[in-house]
Amino acid sequence: MNEKIQIIFGLLGGLAVFIYGMNMMSECLQKAAGDKMKSILALLTKNPLLGVLAGALTTAVLQSSSATTVMAIGFVSAGLMNLPQAISIIFGANIGTTMTAQIIALKISDYIYVIIFIGFLISFVTKSEKVKSIGQTIFAFGLLFLGIETMGDVMKPLASSPVFTDLIGRVAHIPVLGVAVGTFMTLVVQSSSATIAVLQNFASQPGPDGVTSILGLAGAIPILLGDNIGTTITALLASIGQSKDAKRTAVAHCIFNISGCVLFIWFVKPFAALIQNISPKGPEIEAISRQIANAHTVFNITMTLIWVCLIKLMVKIVMTLIPDGKKGVEDPGSPIYLDENIISQPAAALQLVAKEIFRMSDQVRDILKKTIELVKNEEVKSIDGLKENGEQVERLGKCITEYLAALFSSGSLTEQQAAQTASLMCVLSDVERMGTLSVEMAECMLERSDRKYKYTPEAMDELQKSLKVLNKMFCDSLKALQGDDGIEPGKMMKRKDKLLDLDIKMRKAHIERVNKGKCKASLTAPFTNILHLIDRMGNSCINLADVAESGTSMKYFMLEEK
Repeated sequence: MNEKIQIIFGLLGGLAVFIYGMNMMSECLQKAAGDKMKSILALLTKNPLLGVLAGALTTAVLQSSSATTVMAIGFVSAGLMNLPQAISIIFGANIGTTMTAQIIALKISDYIYVIIFIGFLISFVTKSEKVKSIGQTIFAFGLLFLGIETMGDVMKPLASSPVFTDLIGRVAHIPVLGVAVGTFMTLVVQSSSATIAVLQNFASQPGPDGVTSILGLAGAIPILLGDNIGTTITALLASIGQSKDAKRTAVAHCIFNISGCVLFIWFVKPFAALIQNISPKGPEIEAISRQIANAHTVFNITMTLIWVCLIKLMVKIVMTLIPDGKKGVEDPGSPIYLDENIISQPAAALQLVAKEIFRMSDQVRDILKKTIELVKNEEVKSIDGLKENGEQVERLGKCITEYLAALFSSGSLTEQQAAQTASLMCVLSDVERMGTLSVEMAECMLERSDRKYKYTPEAMDELQKSLKVLNKMFCDSLKALQGDDGIEPGKMMKRKDKLLDLDIKMRKAHIERVNKGKCKASLTAPFTNILHLIDRMGNSCINLADVAESGTSMKYFMLEEK
């Protein structure tokens, strides 16, 4: 094979192994971390400094600043956090992503295959899902370094190419050109960690003298700055079609990195000298990988310290760039919290699902309330509004179900998260059923008016008592799902028993009224149908309470909000 083609495919193959290893490590770390991700995200509600810390920790776990940024955009779009909180997360994510470069700077080429074998052995032998995830993480860690080693091997012939060294010399002496190269590389690869890994490997190649780096730290820094600009494209793509605050969060990410580039580009040589002084000493080709990693870390920490003090200014800038427009009418039948971009982060996605189900339960509670009002009315002229509300709930339920199905099929759920997702599907089913049955009851009321059914005042009073008990059961079951410790499952069962007693009494009372001629026998079927609907709705309330008692609550999944 032609040497040039061999170098190109070797570089691409090594890059592919590196990106695959990094993505695999990210997924396995998430599974191993499990619900600890939620604890990290809970820091968001405190203050900007803790938001920065949360962003850094989350990115260190996910091994991807893009994933953290997309998650922050999803949360701000869903209204789970405000704009300043999301921006502080972005700042932290930029610090967290430097961890990858620091890991890459480790010289462990002699142990790559040992690491891969140990990771494989752990994941192959163990039956515990958590231990298996840890084994796969170690295996992916080894693959990551195997990709780096492959790229380093195929780059060696380039160092002796006069054409290539001349081209690199131009890039090294023209910082703006270096920034452009770094930006373009990251735009193509869609991973700043991958392009920084390539940069670290390439800079480690010796120049013509065989001692100094082919690129040098001063030549690598502009490319590093360009990598930081290029990574913002992921956030911008994730914000397309999202809320204005989500777009502002993405723009804040761009401003952070572009402003840093504009500031540091004037001080490349002094900055390089500073990094060389604080980094381990040694031959340049051996120390430069660590120097690039340190430059990446210092750059992001410096810019974070600057912007975290100016976070209010950042908010004003992005608000000016993307001003509030006319707010559209919210469609109750469409989800406002679900975000397809963060399905790969189940700890965050489940929180959005819980928020959406709770929103739907509010709609169902409103339908039930309107239905109870209809029972009080002697004449019901139309229930078109209620039918429309029911259809909206049905559409929303379908969207949530599809989202949960996508979560299952993503393959990123742990056993515990899969069980939680199944519980949420049960909650969704019963809440949706409450809405459907409420509309059916309203149709019975309309039928009563159309056919001139005349129930006795006693029957209507008893019916209203049952519906009041039912409404109380539904509201309490929702409170239990939100984590209200004041709701006791035993009381819910007593209310169900009371509902059952009322049902038996109403059936007996109706038969007695028919025997005495107070009610027509033809009313028995529609009246029994209404009682059957109430009984089914009572069962759904008990199902919801049972799920809450089993440990699944809306509060468990939701972020604490200010």
